[in-house]
Amino acid sequence: MRQVSLREFRTRGVKALSEVPEGETTLLVGQNGPAFFLVPVFGDVAKEDRELRRAMALASLRESWRRAEAAGYSNATMDDIDAEIARIRTTPEDQSECD
Repeated sequence: MRQVSLREFRTRGVKALSEVPEGETTLLVGQNGPAFFLVPVFGDVAKEDRELRRAMALASLRESWRRAEAAGYSNATMDDIDAEIARIRTTPEDQSECD
């Protein structure tokens, strides 16, 4: 995987990517670290889009599971979940965050 700076990509565009071998994923890197992946498309764009969205959803789920475990909710029952939802919905200062 090649890395290209966001600045170079912004100023040189396609020229910045011309050094990347065809079919290779590119990581765009900014001052604060990695920012975007540029993933080449092969064949059916709709199928690849679905696969990419599936991978992103799975990554999001993994992050949610990690947060739930850190908060002690890894063994939560449906009753525990319903109680937490009810608690948040009835707490006035938290309602503005949910809207």
